This record gives sequence, structure tokens and C-alpha cells, in this order.
Amino acid sequence: MHWWASIAGIGLIFAILMDAFETVVLPRRIKRHFRIASWFYKNTWGFWTRVGGHIKSVNRREGFLAYYGPLSLIVLLGFWAIGLIFGFACVQYGLGEHMTLANEAITFGKVLYLSGETFFTLGYGDITPNNAAARALSVMEAGMGFAFLGVVVGYLPVIYGLFATREVEISLLDARAGSPPSAAEFLGRLGCCPDQTVLDDIFRDWERWCAELLASHISYPVLLFFRSQHSNQSWLSALTVMLDVTSLVMTGVEGIHQDQAKLTFAMARHAAVDLAQVVSSTYSPHDPDRLSPADRHRLRTELAWRGVTLSLVPQDREKDKPDAPDRLTDLRDVYEPYLHALSRRLLMTLPPWIHNNRLKDNWQGGPWDRAIQARALEHPSHPVDDHF
Repeated sequence: MHWWASIAGIGLIFAILMDAFETVVLPRRIKRHFRIASWFYKNTWGFWTRVGGHIKSVNRREGFLAYYGPLSLIVLLGFWAIGLIFGFACVQYGLGEHMTLANEAITFGKVLYLSGETFFTLGYGDITPNNAAARALSVMEAGMGFAFLGVVVGYLPVIYGLFATREVEISLLDARAGSPPSAAEFLGRLGCCPDQTVLDDIFRDWERWCAELLASHISYPVLLFFRSQHSNQSWLSALTVMLDVTSLVMTGVEGIHQDQAKLTFAMARHAAVDLAQVVSSTYSPHDPDRLSPADRHRLRTELAWRGVTLSLVPQDREKDKPDAPDRLTDLRDVYEPYLHALSRRLLMTLPPWIHNNRLKDNWQGGPWDRAIQARALEHPSHPVDDHF
């Protein structure tokens, strides 16, 4: 008897079942000890990004990287299945001569075939166990095969449901903050609205979005690799803009109270810090400055032109507190390093505070726009003109 094979097989089965249990059923800790899934994502993502780095076109590179999230799900499930089949084969092989296969010799390859046949409940009957231990093991493996199918059926809809929920708010941000979004566009487009409750309601919605992002992406880290439907949008861009906007409001915006902005900032910063740990991001002291002095001046001028006045002093400032520019720098220092780390790890571009050029929103573009405009020029009296 190859007892060592049985011990190794039992260890492999236990490791895979624990990994699947923690990934699917009990996925709630930010930092975990060694896990097969963590090792899998760390190594396969590194390989995938190295290949994607050779793609020069930004859109094509984003398209290539977008395949990783869904594909890694399928590959990980297959990895678990292969590991269980191999583990049960090792246990069966360690039990010794206990199977019947006509006049052929029983080899490990034949045992591996029996394990795969049993796991997927094919039931050809060409090779059968012939003692109680082997039969019990086959029944256990067949039951595990059914359970694995149930995991596949239940796990994938949960992942895609959470992904769809995340993308709803990102899509809504398109008309409110541009594509890609920016803090200047967000505040500028709301500058004409004096009602504080409008901004508070938006901040409250984003506070909940950040909480849902944190809970779902810690539980199911594969969602971090799912890209948005448009190459100029991402969950990281949306999170960054919320942190930028709320930090500006906390620094001081004339006519806007800070209470809800503080709550949203706290939740968004919490999400950034924890998610950076989930993907094992690393700190770098050489990250670029997202808001240079020149950009800060442009930001103030642009917002003033659009009806939003940035105060030099925060509304709750005391005499011994720093001035507004230092206050903004202090706020940026507590979240931007984590955003830069996530950007490097996931190859997602962080949005600017203010765009250098005027860009169209995603909703303003379409594949037929040029043809429609050309037709409108050819027929000025055509009713289509009324829609422009």
C-alpha cells in the first residue's frame, strides 16, 4: 500500500476545501494566511499584466485586462476541481488493489481516470471499486462533485450581481463628473444648484456605495479585477473623485456645509485603505503629485467661473489650525498613497483633479453621430435638427 499517497491526497483535499470555503462561504477578512486563491491571483495577475504591458493601444490593453476577472473565476474553479480529482486519486491509489478493470493492470493513471469519472458522476462502469473503503470514498467524491456544481451555479450569479450593482453608480457619475470623472467637473456642474440637500443626498448615496464596495470587494476580491464597461471609467476613478470632492468641501467651499462630506470622506478613505491591503499593494514615496500648484490655481479659477468659490479658510477653522492649502494637502496625504498603490497594482489610471482639455461625456458620443450631423448639414430643414 502506498500510504504516503493517501496522506498527501487527504492533505490536498483538505487544503482545497478550506480554500473554497473561505473564498465562497466565509470571505470576510482583509488579511488572510496563505491561501491557494491568493497565490493563484497574485501569480496569474502578474503574468497577465506583463503580457498586457506589451500592448501599445490603451483601448486594446484595457480590453485585454478586462478578460482577466471573468476568466480567472473560471480557471480558479477548474483549478479547484482538478485538485480535488487528483487528491481523491491519491487517496484511492494509497488504498492498494481494490478496483476491478477486466484484465488490465491498475496504474495511477487508471485511478486518476476513475476519480475524474466519479467526480463528474459519469458512471461508465468500466472500472469499479471492490471493497468498502474504496466504495465509500467514491460516494464521497461523487457527492463533492454535486456540491462543486452547486458552488458554480450559486457563486457566479452573486459575483455578477455585485458587479452590476457597483457599475450603476459609476454610470450615473458620467453626467455628473465627466468621463473620466474629475473633482472640478463634479463641483462645477453642481455650482448652479444652491440647495445643500441635493449635494448631501449625492454624498449620502456615495457613502453607501463606498460601504458596499468595501464589503463586497473584501468578500470577493476577484471583483477588484473586473473592469468597467467604458475604458475611461473604473471603480477606482469613482472612489478617487469622491475623496477629492469631499476633501475640497472639507477644506472649504462657500455656501456648502461639511457634515455629510466628512462622513462620505471617512467611508471612502476606509475603502481605499482596506482594498489596498486586499491586493497586497505597496507604498511608494515617489508617486507623482496629482495636484500641482499650477493645477490648484486652475482649479480655483475654473470653479469660480462656474459659480463655486473655494474658501481660503475651512468653515470650522480655529486660529491655531493651518490654512486651506495646507489643510487640503493634509487630507490628500491620508488617502492618495493608497490610491496610487491600487493604481499601480491593478493598472487603473487615476483621474486628474481638473482636465486640461474639454472632453465629451460618454453619453454624448455615439457611433452614428458623424453620419447624423452630416445629414443635418445636407438637409437643414430636416426635423432631426430639433434634437441638437
